[in-house]
Amino acid sequence: MRQPYFLGCPQWQHPDWNGRLPAGGSPLSRYSRVFNSVEGNTTFYAMPSYRQCEQWRAQVPEDFRFLFKFPRQITHDGLLKGVGGEARGFLDLLAPLADVLGPMLLQLPAAFGPERLGDLWRFVEALPAPFECTVEVRHPDFFAKGEAEVALNRGLRERHIARVCFDSRALFAASANDAATREAQRKKPRLPVHVLPVEAAPVVRYVGHPDLQANRSYLAPWVERVANWITAGERPYLFIHMPDNGDALSLALLWHELLQVRVEGLPDLPIDTMQAQPGLF
Repeated sequence: MRQPYFLGCPQWQHPDWNGRLPAGGSPLSRYSRVFNSVEGNTTFYAMPSYRQCEQWRAQVPEDFRFLFKFPRQITHDGLLKGVGGEARGFLDLLAPLADVLGPMLLQLPAAFGPERLGDLWRFVEALPAPFECTVEVRHPDFFAKGEAEVALNRGLRERHIARVCFDSRALFAASANDAATREAQRKKPRLPVHVLPVEAAPVVRYVGHPDLQANRSYLAPWVERVANWITAGERPYLFIHMPDNGDALSLALLWHELLQVRVEGLPDLPIDTMQAQPGLF
């Protein structure tokens, strides 16, 4: 039975996962026997080759979805202006993955403000079929419930594009007592969580508290919302991050078990539960 929603991590391999994923095959194929989606963060920093994309496609089932980030030279360096050639070249490399691509992650920096919305609309309207995108913004004006946020949300609705829900509240509720948490709090944005109803699959990126069980209260509202989306026929995406992503499997398992209580019939995740979990020892 397939999962009625997409669940993944920000990567498909980590040394701490080796004994917890099903045995046999490449790291990606092992990962794809547990999760049906992944954030393609590597493409933010470096372009894959066409051959790499062919190899990735051969390692995942038909129901798997990659959500690749546009490269930083497009989103952060170019701020979506004058980057048509780079974008076309990037999308051409992804052609072997066309049938297993979810929406592309268009992650915009804090420097991308309301005055640049015209560039955003021109960029997304120029995307060739079958490519779609989901948009993550970080400029504070897009969270102020004023004219800038109204304009952003209206434009996304008109184009049937989801606004990424980035939830770092649990991360910033933690005391920075370890290097991984300090580094995560330094790098991750601390912004309000705004959910935009739109005719597109919702995308949620959740960054957890390093103490596994402390995440329960932060996950509870998402359990209700995701369950309602599933009941309504949506198939949302949820990506699980931790300060140390070696702990992401444990948080994904906790999340899915909480959702199983709310959504009847969800298949188990085949993750080995015998290893020590974060925050317990």
